[in-house]
Amino acid sequence: MLREIWLVFLRSLRPALRSPAMIVVGLAQPLLYLGLFGPLLGDDGWQWFVPGLLVQMTLFGTAYAGFSLMPEMHAGVLERLQVTPVSRVALLVGRVLKDVVLLVVQAVLIVLVALLFGFETSVGAVLLGIGLVALLGVAVGSVSYAVALRAKYEYVLASVISSTVVPLMLLSGVLLPMSNGPRWLYWLSRANPLSHVVDAERAIFTSGSVLLGLGATVLLVCAAVLFGTRTFRREAA
Repeated sequence: MLREIWLVFLRSLRPALRSPAMIVVGLAQPLLYLGLFGPLLGDDGWQWFVPGLLVQMTLFGTAYAGFSLMPEMHAGVLERLQVTPVSRVALLVGRVLKDVVLLVVQAVLIVLVALLFGFETSVGAVLLGIGLVALLGVAVGSVSYAVALRAKYEYVLASVISSTVVPLMLLSGVLLPMSNGPRWLYWLSRANPLSHVVDAERAIFTSGSVLLGLGATVLLVCAAVLFGTRTFRREAA
């Protein structure tokens, strides 16, 4: 299975290697937030804002990963792959790992740019922070591919993503502290697993407790990968 995952990973990574501009395009929105929104928070706001920005970049970057599956579905490529002996887990995980690798590269670049703005951190915190968002990327990417398989068409997938990703992002406290809002909005955000991931990401850079957020992330990964692999198997049946 590991060999199959590696082969699917390499196959999915080749288009990105041929067009490095994909990485730059994925950085456009985070850089805009970093340059135009971050300074509004003051000099002390970077330690709070940058970790949340990494989660936001992860959410938007991997949530749209399912669109890369659409051309293969319409051209019959995925159908031919599904009738081969290759594991359905490999078909999913190989693609997700490609998205995570691109995400890690983008996260490193964002941290380097944030250092120029005044963000302060350590190498250990950066490694842990990027590791956490990589786990989140596995979860979100797995769900994106599974939803793409069920949606079949780009306009359906776009509708599903736009109607779920934005509310989840806003309720995670990425841009503004949810504690500043009314109590009902704060407790609604607590029901959002992403809010605990954001809290853990910020705690990594401030030496706080990350147990709740790490546990929420691991549960999301397990549930998402299970959902994704079951969907791949069902669509191949």
